[in-house]
Amino acid sequence: MKKSILVSLGAIVLFVCSSLAYGPTGHEIVGGIADKLLANTPTAARVNALIDGMTLEKAAVIPDEIKSWDKNGADDPSGFPHYSDHPKIDNQLRDFWRANQPTHDLNSAVPSHHWFHYTDVPVLNAAKYSDGKTGRSKWDIVHMINYCIAVLQGETLENNPRKITKPVAVILLAHYVGDIHQPLHVGAEYFDEAGHAVDPDKGTAGLGDEGGNTFALHLKAGTPEEMTHRALKLHPFWDNEAVMANLPSLPFTMSKEERYERTERAKRRLIDRFTREEPTNWRLPRNVALKNYAEVWADEILPIAREAHERLRFTNVHAQHEENRVVAAGVAREKSSPDHVAYADWAAKIVREELHKAGWRLADLLKQALTSTITNATSAPIPPEVTPAEPNTQAETQPSHP
Repeated sequence: MKKSILVSLGAIVLFVCSSLAYGPTGHEIVGGIADKLLANTPTAARVNALIDGMTLEKAAVIPDEIKSWDKNGADDPSGFPHYSDHPKIDNQLRDFWRANQPTHDLNSAVPSHHWFHYTDVPVLNAAKYSDGKTGRSKWDIVHMINYCIAVLQGETLENNPRKITKPVAVILLAHYVGDIHQPLHVGAEYFDEAGHAVDPDKGTAGLGDEGGNTFALHLKAGTPEEMTHRALKLHPFWDNEAVMANLPSLPFTMSKEERYERTERAKRRLIDRFTREEPTNWRLPRNVALKNYAEVWADEILPIAREAHERLRFTNVHAQHEENRVVAAGVAREKSSPDHVAYADWAAKIVREELHKAGWRLADLLKQALTSTITNATSAPIPPEVTPAEPNTQAETQPSHP
């Protein structure tokens, strides 16, 4: 269902960007921020030991990379992706894929690993994650973030049915914390037979837009890449184009290699700046337990997901068969906004703020999850003027199994 676009290998960037939640660059930014925030700390040492020296920047792209196994399975060790430099992790990731193979059967007793990346809360009315049931499940991103935390803290054994070991849990969290800060990985629009937006939690049945994956996006203005991308869909726009709009625009005539090198340099500068500058309102209140972080983050992003749909006019809405399910599809056209801000510019600003917060929150979550609840204590605030050590945390109760 929902897709994601995050890789670090230059030779395959174009392939991944055309097929996969925040694009490769977006997830790498989140992981890169956390790497720098945690540098030279006990948490960094624990992370390093768990994921065999791999950076969080690299780990953050892996949950999307392994979607490539969906076609031919995970039993071919020579097929992309493979992590031969980290054989134990490679084997654990393949076990994870085998335990959570892709399916669209919502009644399946064995979940698809794709389900773990998102939740589809209706956005027609202002709502919180706990206000209804539509689009939520025990295998959605809110629950799976908690599942991974429980594994890291020992509340859930590593030999669990989902085959999420502690190394795999770190890898998944590096990715899922980015996903839950992407508005269309949390909120979705639903439509009745006449093509009108409805709220299934209020008693009116409707088909979902799968977080915008089935709607073509027509913008009034944007970057040259956005305006020339005729096959642009609403969800991938937020995954990729809205991320890349925060980096310098590069000419189409530039070689793939040079585009990759320039993008890498720009990404490094952005990560450095985001690490030095503490984001506004990234820290949750002290009375919020670690096991509740994911739901609070989902509630925080839902109003943005709602606005991401309100700024668009949905036309030609119709039922569309996708494999063994029926979804809503159509066209999403940019409306004139009262604030006179173009949709592309507004989305780029939102993405910039959310990636910034996600990086700091990932570092904080890992510190708390990997620190004994007995010895966990409040740290001093991070000075924004210098490259910080670990984010400030407070003692929290251990998460329970979702």
